[in-house]
Amino acid sequence: MAVLFAKDQPAGFSNYIENVAIIGAGGQIGGHLASALLQTGKHKVTAITRPSSTNKIHLSGLNIVKADYGGDADDSDLVAALRGNQALIITMAVSAPRDTVTKLIAAAAKADVKYIFPNWFGHDPANDSLCKDSFLTEMRDNVRAEIARHGVSSYIFLACNFWYEFSLGGGPDRYGFDFQNNSLILFDKGDVPINTSTWPQCGRAVASLLTLKVLPDDDNDKSTTLQQFGNKTVYISSFRLTQKDMFEAVKRVTGTTEADWTITHESAEQRWKDGFAEVLKGNFGAFTKMLYSRMFFQNGDGEYESKRGTDNAVLGLPVEDLDEATKIAVRMGKNGEVTGTHRG
Repeated sequence: MAVLFAKDQPAGFSNYIENVAIIGAGGQIGGHLASALLQTGKHKVTAITRPSSTNKIHLSGLNIVKADYGGDADDSDLVAALRGNQALIITMAVSAPRDTVTKLIAAAAKADVKYIFPNWFGHDPANDSLCKDSFLTEMRDNVRAEIARHGVSSYIFLACNFWYEFSLGGGPDRYGFDFQNNSLILFDKGDVPINTSTWPQCGRAVASLLTLKVLPDDDNDKSTTLQQFGNKTVYISSFRLTQKDMFEAVKRVTGTTEADWTITHESAEQRWKDGFAEVLKGNFGAFTKMLYSRMFFQNGDGEYESKRGTDNAVLGLPVEDLDEATKIAVRMGKNGEVTGTHRG
């Protein structure tokens, strides 16, 4: 992508993202992203919801606009809702119809939206084998192709891997912990490190990105700009942990010892094979187990920090408190607060 400069833009050009639209602000990750954006005080944030939506969004300062983006609905209301926004954030469950993101990308192009976060908040999209084994390749490639076909917007993927508090508290199919029964499934020896990110860290990352200058002022301006991340992946992480590291944190915050837990071992690869076969048969209840097990393979696919580094420093992301995040996860697990499946 050719480097553009603010000085060469037409009159009226704003070198900052002022207006952001978000799909799914009433959801888990969507709510954190919207909240973080609002907290900067630098954006007008618009939540676009379907007319039939019953989700209640309780965020002060959030503008809410109704527009249908499902099925065969005409996109005129959606395009009108998007017009004037420089960025669109799409957060949807993996169970959403596959063509929905395609429709949103097309509407964003009509509305001249320049940056799109296209419902990718998870896996490293540069890891082809990981994406293929997780049924994510088609989604990744379709997003890239659609955005390129319209030639208006740039995409930004957020590689954050699984959400820590959601995954730790989400039952044995995720990080192996069952807080209601004090049981733990260790995948193999439980010593494979992965990157994992909290919801607030994801929110801070997106908010930080969208507060950057869009373009450098001129060729002497060496500051970090949003343009640098266009059609690329932003890598962030809260923690680099093994299951055993997680277990140590859990024991600290719960005041338990290993003797208080029922611990079993299973092969991550076999769990993935079994889940993959079930999904191919149409049993999507096995998707979560398949998805998470693949991340813990011994080949290190779940850990991108040592291979690609992270953008934590350039985005000014804080070092987080593992035990505080673990407390939230334990509470969620004990109260059964985790529902649905991971968006990726």
